[in-house]
Amino acid sequence: MKKAVLVTGGAGYIGSHTCKALAQRGFTPVTLDNLVYGQRESVRWGPLIEGDIADTALVEQTLRTHRIDSIVHFAAFAYVGESMKQPEKYFENNVVKTLRLLNAALTTGVHTLVFSSTCAVYGVPRVIPIREDQPKRPVNPYGETKLFIERALHWLGTAHGLRWAALRYFNAAGADPDGELGEVHDPETHLIPLVMQAALGERSAVEVYGTDYPTPDGTAIRDYIHVTDLAEAHVRALEHLLERGENLQLNLGTGKGSSVRDVIAAVERCADRPVPFRDASRRAGDPSILVADPARAQKILDWSPCHSRLRQIVETAWRWHHTLNASRPTDNTRPGENT
Repeated sequence: MKKAVLVTGGAGYIGSHTCKALAQRGFTPVTLDNLVYGQRESVRWGPLIEGDIADTALVEQTLRTHRIDSIVHFAAFAYVGESMKQPEKYFENNVVKTLRLLNAALTTGVHTLVFSSTCAVYGVPRVIPIREDQPKRPVNPYGETKLFIERALHWLGTAHGLRWAALRYFNAAGADPDGELGEVHDPETHLIPLVMQAALGERSAVEVYGTDYPTPDGTAIRDYIHVTDLAEAHVRALEHLLERGENLQLNLGTGKGSSVRDVIAAVERCADRPVPFRDASRRAGDPSILVADPARAQKILDWSPCHSRLRQIVETAWRWHHTLNASRPTDNTRPGENT
């Protein structure tokens, strides 16, 4: 009998890819999503429960009805700029609601959880590549909310035996190699989709925030990790916990970085067309380089990225965005972000 897994935010970008990976490994993903940002059509590998993680009665009913014994928790707001303007929104959604979810899980006897965390918990790193034991000093409310939940998981594990893994990913990118899923955000803030949109004429240009960083070409460097590789890591972390492995805090990245100009050049090669861009000033709080040390995840989970060369990321993303181009409305006015 397949084990059912509750996937909160399973209609979202990384969540939907993880649902596919779970199903391929023999699990039944049960998606709980309020569809504020998620896409109904992305839920294809198990049932969709439309609702909010703060609805305790709904969560408990879902856990019991589907006989769920583990959770993969993606549901969260994740716009860094918005979190700076509305921190109360982020603490309510990402912290208060997650604590309600955790309480409902423990009440119904669910003691296994994989948590979608972020490299934003580190803030501006002192050493590159970033290891898990580096200081955690978030520079925005989004990162602060994720770090708060990581700490809550630790204490809930101590007090109630919760088994957990916090996966700190760097820059999720790319699309399902089979073409079934891709990256859809509204508003879009991720660099690679923004570059795709500029290449397709859906926006007038992509902004390059900062050209005077201490990097080889002056633009910021990020560690891009393919969403399929992220999904695989979530499944392996879940299997690790179900096999009574230790609780985990792990970086998910490649250990290699690409600059903004590298990404633009890669899209130009793939699309065989120029990408219009505009140089702009740096954004406050943007580190010059964010690159993971993924050695711990590779050792403990026997995981390594298989789809995360920049060329692979761009090719899968281009196929997805090019397919959507005919039906996607043009928007040349909304500003984008590098990461």
